[in-house]
Amino acid sequence: VQLQASGGGLVQAGGSLRLSCAASGFSFDSFAIGWFRQAPGKEREAVSCISSSDGSTYYADSVKGRFTISRDNAQNAVYLQMNSLKPEDTAVYYCAMGSFVPCTRYGAGQQYYDYWGQGTQVTVSS
Repeated sequence: VQLQASGGGLVQAGGSLRLSCAASGFSFDSFAIGWFRQAPGKEREAVSCISSSDGSTYYADSVKGRFTISRDNAQNAVYLQMNSLKPEDTAVYYCAMGSFVPCTRYGAGQQYYDYWGQGTQVTVSS
């Protein structure tokens, strides 16, 4: 089981990035996928989550209206479209997989995730 986050980079405030989370070694269409981030000196925090069964989603208040999570089970991938980026979005972003349903109830809880991928750095300059 392996998860790999990619798509990070350096972008100016107001810009956009799309992160990808790819899975290998298993089919993740039965699992919820979440995105978390950790900024320097801060705790890791939940960003977004998408359920497996009904596609329901969770977003942290700080990203609502700016970020959109989606999944393509045929490609074994989940995407996080990040628009209107702010300097405070700067962090290492991680994707994780969990066997819970739904995201609206459990998606923000790191303890519910079973596998974690390596992170991808997102830096937003002011």
